[in-house]
Amino acid sequence: MIRADHYDIIVIGSGPAGQKSAVQAAKAGKKVAMIEVDKVLGGACVHRGTIPSKTLRENALRISNLRHHAELFSFSLRADMEMAALIDNMHTVISAHDEYIQKQINRNDIDWIHGRASFLDANTIKLLEPGGKTQNLSADYFVIATGSVPRQVDNIEVDHEHVFDSDSILSMIYLPHTLTVLGGGVIASEYASIFASLGVKVTMIDRFPRPLGFLDTALTDRFVHAFESEDAQFIPNAKVKRVYWDGVSQVVTELDDGREFVSEKLLTAAGRVANVRGLNIEKAGITLNQSGIIPVDRFYKTVVDNIYAAGDVVGPPSLASVSMEQGRRASCAALGLDMGDMTNTIPGGIYAIPELSTVGISESQAIEDYGNPIIGVAKFDEIARGQISGVQDGLLRLIADAQGKKLLGVQIIGEGATELIHIGQMGLLSGMDIDAFVENIFNFPTMAEAYRVAALHIVGQRP
Repeated sequence: MIRADHYDIIVIGSGPAGQKSAVQAAKAGKKVAMIEVDKVLGGACVHRGTIPSKTLRENALRISNLRHHAELFSFSLRADMEMAALIDNMHTVISAHDEYIQKQINRNDIDWIHGRASFLDANTIKLLEPGGKTQNLSADYFVIATGSVPRQVDNIEVDHEHVFDSDSILSMIYLPHTLTVLGGGVIASEYASIFASLGVKVTMIDRFPRPLGFLDTALTDRFVHAFESEDAQFIPNAKVKRVYWDGVSQVVTELDDGREFVSEKLLTAAGRVANVRGLNIEKAGITLNQSGIIPVDRFYKTVVDNIYAAGDVVGPPSLASVSMEQGRRASCAALGLDMGDMTNTIPGGIYAIPELSTVGISESQAIEDYGNPIIGVAKFDEIARGQISGVQDGLLRLIADAQGKKLLGVQIIGEGATELIHIGQMGLLSGMDIDAFVENIFNFPTMAEAYRVAALHIVGQRP
């Protein structure tokens, strides 16, 4: 609903960054409008990314557990399993989330406007409403929070029927028997492992030697092992020459070394770039950088003084949790509100099967900064709760300084990693040393006990 032609702040986009930016500005007593091109709120996070993919993941876990306990259950998936059946509760989750967002927006007296925004200059946008009506709106400040879209690759034509990108992969009607996944990043690894757990024969192809290459090899090696144990395969150091639909039943992937892989469906996950289509940011004086994102300073201000940007549109880490804080801080900075420095102790979560999560610095970074760090390891198959729950293919690693005293980082792979990581996060934020994990008591049996086991491993290695 448009109640003015001028606002203090106009937020473009209603995903995690846009929501928090608009709410923060409204709580500061400002007149705020939030423009969303979709007819529902939440952005790609709610409707095409985080929530749908995690809903599919939960069902994949249930199916995988049933399959791995075949001696207790008589279970098999139908050969013609529809994708809709595998994400049957997605619409319930999305509807509930949309209702929550709408209540929050209304409670804070924010004008939610359904339409497409495009800049006329740094102070004015043209709003195209459903039905073709246009109207110009101006604001003292703008926050661009339009998220990201899949990066397109020249030699891969995405038709959203046989060859999919990360926005369209869940639009498949039926669960395929075979799937090729191009890429080894977060999205590729998540979807490849999820579909493998559903019983799909997955081939993941990447140009790098291992997936998730920004993680230490202790985690990625275990991830590849778990992935391939599901009758999937990872093809490293491969360059894709051509991808095409054979016109009959298969998608063909040709590598430059002559190898070919065929599958019913293919997912290309070559990363994501800022979603600024139709926004005409150039008219406001903004251009994307070489990475395809909007450059901002530490206050999320663009090169134009009254225009800010937050969330996936500004690039990594591209986490919903971080996007929320970026959006809030963008509004604070625009309005001159006091705020402390944003923490660097941000947990990263990868919702593959198994989950991976880290916080603090990596082992390789610790070697560079501290010389010879001491690593404490707790294997989940040696933790009582891991045995009881069947969560055995995982581990927790504590990274300490060369004296084995200071906690530097935490790394976890295994189911529940994205929850378990927050103990380590709080430990880093509060300055806990390794001995604190030894001297305190954890419930038994719990997965959290792995912190104490890993800490004891470090104590035993001290010089």
